[in-house]
Amino acid sequence: MRCVIAFDVSRKSSTMAAYNEQGNCEFEGRLIHSKTGFSNLSKIIKDLSEKNNYTLEFVFEATGVYSAALERFLRENNLVYYSLNPLLAHLNTQSLRRNKTDISDAHQLANNHFKNDYFQTYREDSYYEQMRTMSRRYDEIMKERIQYKNRLHASLQLSFPDFDTAFINKSKLYYNLVQVFPHPNLILKRSKTVIKNRIKKCTKKNYSLKKLEERAILLIEIAKDSFPAVDETDYSCELVRDYAKKILEMEEEQDEIIQRMTEMSKDRKEYRILRSFPGIKDKLACRIIAELGDLTRFKNNKQLNAYAGIDIVRYQSGNMEYKDRINKRGNSRLRGILYFMIVSMLSAKGKQINHLVDYYYKLKKQPYNKHHKVAVVACMNKFLKVAFHLIQNDLLYDYEKASSQQ
Repeated sequence: MRCVIAFDVSRKSSTMAAYNEQGNCEFEGRLIHSKTGFSNLSKIIKDLSEKNNYTLEFVFEATGVYSAALERFLRENNLVYYSLNPLLAHLNTQSLRRNKTDISDAHQLANNHFKNDYFQTYREDSYYEQMRTMSRRYDEIMKERIQYKNRLHASLQLSFPDFDTAFINKSKLYYNLVQVFPHPNLILKRSKTVIKNRIKKCTKKNYSLKKLEERAILLIEIAKDSFPAVDETDYSCELVRDYAKKILEMEEEQDEIIQRMTEMSKDRKEYRILRSFPGIKDKLACRIIAELGDLTRFKNNKQLNAYAGIDIVRYQSGNMEYKDRINKRGNSRLRGILYFMIVSMLSAKGKQINHLVDYYYKLKKQPYNKHHKVAVVACMNKFLKVAFHLIQNDLLYDYEKASSQQ
């Protein structure tokens, strides 16, 4: 006979309730998230399975870091468990009259388990977990970099407002030089030769003497006409140096993360196949794998679309009918990565042949005449469909075959 143990997970403990298939409560109690607590849970599991001859299943709401310890315990002990989407758990436990307590939530989860056909939680290889963790860290650093860039811009407007005009792109040279010259007076106090040597030290590129001199002259001219709000001893100059240094450090950490992800992935089938797509390099391939996870857990590409949150939602009631839109209940990070990927492919039009780019411009023409974002999402959908097929069948991307099936 089946028996389910349901957990209402909180930060340091979980409330649990066990029900058999006939709807009888076998046990209720509290699990402390510690070695002692999980040792006690092992004894409870042993008692229920041996004394009553129950086949045990476990169910809980996925609560991010709080449920991670419980999931690890269940995974390492090879136990069947169901980690539920909180929205799904909420919808399935709704009632007209409901008391909201930890113990009542555990009882509700257990009672509803046998009424619903949940999918057993798929146990991914640790490779995918590591890739996902590194990808999320990459995102965190990106957000921090944006904040520091904004702070640098604000401080630089006080100390050297015209410094940006000397650079088209904010490369490593920009951030290295702004640490040396956060104020125009620091340029004007030095000779052109000294400034040229400083520029040469601040970049790994092999600039010609003519290029170095042109850059030095430009900086001197800008410094002569610049009117900062503070003098060179102001603390704003220290802030400029500090912000620029941290931006470069974060950029290096991001590069290290991508290198590590690439090293872990280079022998993987999905990495090799994704890299065969035109426009997908190491970073993009690794980040797609990190957010997609193990594709073998999906039965078809429609499930993959739902996971990404680009499946279509239709709403019609009586005479009222809204335009179709995407669900957006899936993995928002994956959607962002795929959107960026398609836009990058479009910007590289003419440099490489790509059936996704062809499909985009087909949708933009009559009789379709789709809006830009609609066409991009359609390309994301097509990419997932093609990638799913190629990875499932261990095939590399082929433009001719992909184009013939559009």
